[in-house]
Amino acid sequence: MNIVIPNLPNQTDQTNQIDQTIQTNQPNPADQPEANIFYNNTYTVVSTAAYLIGVPERIFQSEFESPRQEVFDRLEKEKSARIIRNLCILRTSIERNFKNINDKMQFEYKGLLSLPEYIPQDALTQLSQDGINIIKSNYKLVYYIIDINRLIMDRINNCKDFFPVWLNWQYLRDIFIMPDGLTEEGTRRAADLYYMNKNLYPYRMYINWPPSEQGNILYNDKKFVTLLYQWNHDSFEDLSKVSDASFRTKSNIYRFLDESENAVVVVDCENSDPYKLCAVLNHLDQEMLEKITRIILFDDVHTTDAWAILQQYVSVPIEHNVIERIKQNKSLVDIRLTADACKEFYQNKADSFIIVSSDSDYWGLISALPDASFLVMIEREKCGPDMKSALAASGIFYCFIDDFYSGDSQEIVIDALVRETRKYLDFTVRLNVNDLMDHVLAATRANLTDAEKKAFFDKYIKPMHLHIDDNGDVKIELNPWK
Repeated sequence: MNIVIPNLPNQTDQTNQIDQTIQTNQPNPADQPEANIFYNNTYTVVSTAAYLIGVPERIFQSEFESPRQEVFDRLEKEKSARIIRNLCILRTSIERNFKNINDKMQFEYKGLLSLPEYIPQDALTQLSQDGINIIKSNYKLVYYIIDINRLIMDRINNCKDFFPVWLNWQYLRDIFIMPDGLTEEGTRRAADLYYMNKNLYPYRMYINWPPSEQGNILYNDKKFVTLLYQWNHDSFEDLSKVSDASFRTKSNIYRFLDESENAVVVVDCENSDPYKLCAVLNHLDQEMLEKITRIILFDDVHTTDAWAILQQYVSVPIEHNVIERIKQNKSLVDIRLTADACKEFYQNKADSFIIVSSDSDYWGLISALPDASFLVMIEREKCGPDMKSALAASGIFYCFIDDFYSGDSQEIVIDALVRETRKYLDFTVRLNVNDLMDHVLAATRANLTDAEKKAFFDKYIKPMHLHIDDNGDVKIELNPWK
């Protein structure tokens, strides 16, 4: 629900500075994801967006609002982010008070620097310090809007890296771009739309969006990203990137670990996702994770290489077992996992096991160790209802690893992609330029001195580069010789 404190009589737009409108984040029924049973809200994306569109700092400082102060503090240190923020603040200030500012400029010959009641002077000062001076003499107010729009268009891409790579940047970029904003007619249409619906805009800051009764669109990451994709006739499905597992889920895991003396995590790599498991381990309390002796990975030669680099991204010691196949069509991972888990219980005195697998083959292991405690982590769509019912009937807690926040897990994903790319290139691309040069000289029978060979090599061979066409085909190109 958006609650706007109205202006006092005779003060309409007279003191309507950016930070005078108060919106509270009182829950709106549409803002409550499944009564928060399965998810906790995250605020990384909305905090970044709020900073860039110019939401007042006091909103970030309030414990009752969504935008986070730590995000504000971090972005304040970034010149590219400050520039966009202050440009957006000025644009909204002019849109809110266009008539009053325009009258002052026309009839009292005032400029933006002499209108502190309408124009936040600190935004102008900070822009000047960052190398952006928008003040001009004898300038029409609408041209200021056009200039600001042009500056935002030219510079908004500098802020792309402040958002996660999984978020569609074009969708996000568009909310900063005023439609047809480099023409007077376009700015007029945008101003009319904003002024008629300004109470619907997030904290009354101008953005390019279809204004409608949505509550606070910056309520949390899940709501904002879902709406962002809907505005672009798309849908966003991966909720783990915009929410975290519920307090109840985490509390049950902590209770399990707290009651354990020697807990071991056993992972069926064939039936688990390394990126989701990484998200789980990075979003649980690290002190509680110290109760885990180690994580044992039971990996098949045909699974992803990401398991090999998991150790670099989690704090718990990892033992990585790659199980060879006797028959190529038969994996031995489940047999080896069961055997080693029994060994951990009887020889190494492990009393508690966290099984990470969506396969039902491990019910036999659970049944074979009635004196051990078990917690099972599964993927929501990969574990059948019979297994879930059996676990529930036996009083064994299970949770979904895809419920944990994965929006900040991109580093391990990129690492795995780069490693696999290098491996593929090493296997498919084999070229020695010295051999190439020898072949060229032999085939052409050109009689060159050593100096001429070196000159040819430096000019044509050494600068060779890859060219990728629209179909993804790659070829090696030389520098043009004429």
